Amino acid sequence: MDFKNEENRIYQIDENGNLLCEITFSEVEPGVFNINHTFVDDSLRGKGIAKLLVEEAIKTIRKKNGKIKATCSYAKHYLEKNNIKE
Repeated sequence: MDFKNEENRIYQIDENGNLLCEITFSEVEPGVFNINHTFVDDSLRGKGIAKLLVEEAIKTIRKKNGKIKATCSYAKHYLEKNNIKE
């Protein structure tokens, strides 16, 4: 997927500007980023988009040499399942 990247947000919109998917991660303390929200439009559910978003967020946070936390239930589950330490 061709995601757009902002400072603490990764997302995709359709040709009409409608949000299709997004993940947000804020810096809650210096060097610590909390993945706090994941959204996937119903039209894309079941296609692994949320997983791709979490993986992109992890890459982005690691490029900043940041530590990863998650309060988003999906992201938290992904981190636990893949043994990624918070």
